[in-house]
Amino acid sequence: MAAPTVKVGDKIPTTDFSLIAYTPELEDLRVCGIPTKLSTDEWKGKKVVLFAVPGAFTPTCHVNHLPPYIEKYEEFKAKGVDTIVVLASNDPFVMSAWGRVEGVKDKILTLSDIGAAWSKQLGLVQPAGDGLSLRTARYAMIIDDLVIKYLEVEPGRGVTVSGAEAVLAKL
Repeated sequence: MAAPTVKVGDKIPTTDFSLIAYTPELEDLRVCGIPTKLSTDEWKGKKVVLFAVPGAFTPTCHVNHLPPYIEKYEEFKAKGVDTIVVLASNDPFVMSAWGRVEGVKDKILTLSDIGAAWSKQLGLVQPAGDGLSLRTARYAMIIDDLVIKYLEVEPGRGVTVSGAEAVLAKL
């Protein structure tokens, strides 16, 4: 992975992510939901913690990355975080299913960075392993009023600088 093209102090680029917003109807796992768009412009005036994973349901992401954010949700809220986002290049149906399996409900937005387009703008992508496509790198950001206040990219395969503990320590 190349070095990020954004840094702390930069404004995030505007984009529209795809998501299937949580509704109680989604408790029935046979319901698929309808994808909608969420613009990063909606984060104006808000403190957002965004962490990106290479893929939903993948071992490290599923077991070690997302669960601590769910467990520490109240700690993030107590530190003034308005929104927590998990981002991956999976489609919105996969992201919604992953969120439902993990039990995030409306606590964490499961956003789809289709084709890793937004992450590519940031220089935060990695090969998918199939030689044909890109995935989001494993990284975390604290965004305050659309400005990056914290940005760290994982140097290896584990979860350290992008994990819930590391991000909480920077709030």
